[in-house]
Amino acid sequence: MRRPAGLRALCGLLVVPALLLSTAACGSEDKGSDSISSKGGLPAITDGAAFGEKPTLAKGEGTPPKELKIEVLTEGKGAVLKKGDQAQVNYYGQEWDETEPFDTSFGKGQPFPVTIGGGGVIEGWQKALDKQKVGSRLEVSIPPDLAYGKTARGDIKANATLVFVMDIVKGTAVPQAAKGTAVPQTNAALPKVGVNTDGKAPAVTFPKDAEAPKKLVSEYVLEGSGPAVTDKDSVVVKYDAFLWDGAKKFGGTYAMDMTETLNLQNLGVKGLKDGLVGKKVGSRVLLVVPPDQGFGDQEQQGIPKNSTMVFAMDILAKV
Repeated sequence: MRRPAGLRALCGLLVVPALLLSTAACGSEDKGSDSISSKGGLPAITDGAAFGEKPTLAKGEGTPPKELKIEVLTEGKGAVLKKGDQAQVNYYGQEWDETEPFDTSFGKGQPFPVTIGGGGVIEGWQKALDKQKVGSRLEVSIPPDLAYGKTARGDIKANATLVFVMDIVKGTAVPQAAKGTAVPQTNAALPKVGVNTDGKAPAVTFPKDAEAPKKLVSEYVLEGSGPAVTDKDSVVVKYDAFLWDGAKKFGGTYAMDMTETLNLQNLGVKGLKDGLVGKKVGSRVLLVVPPDQGFGDQEQQGIPKNSTMVFAMDILAKV
């Protein structure tokens, strides 16, 4: 369900195993039933049928559908999700021919973030969520070619048809790029970050022969006008990440036109968290994270020990 490990995984965020990786109904119509039979041949919900309740599913009967099937069990009254929006989704996932789930977010206190049209999850999820209303409960059957195909993934068998119950808890419109006021970058010893607002990656130019800062650097490149980020927020960001030594890029989302959602309460890199707290939504920031506030003397997913990390990051929304 997920793309290769990004900033959330790198920084020790909570990522549920089956996805790229509590909730009250957000404008939904709660039908309050304990069970519900599918009208379209999908497995019946045997318990927890109402929006916000943890469901259980019966085993699928017969041959699973070869095409994506989407049933709107409860239609919400919220906004219609569109490309670029950030959706918060609670889900329960089970293989068609099984009786136990392979994964669920219900009961974990944190819905799963999905950027509509932004990749990051299996194609069947993107197709199922597009143009749905916030507050809806869906049941979705996803054929292998829109899931993992011939590849087994954890507890999921190869060529598995996947069945999900999805609650769309929240939807947030996310701008393409930070559009704040440019702030002069006067420190010649720090990297310079571009101020374009077209959603494309800003240029990052490193100073020649400058030593890496010993302390955390967190400076505005574009200063937005939104609310300040707190240490309890989850924020939607675009970013590029570099090593100070050699200006080597080791990660980023700008080029893919994708976002990541960072839950600051679970963020394992102190310098990244401290650098974001207090900054305004709608801003682009330069963060320089020294080793003692990054990964220290531990190598991490190809990042050498004692590395200074540099981030150019757009803070697009709080969710």
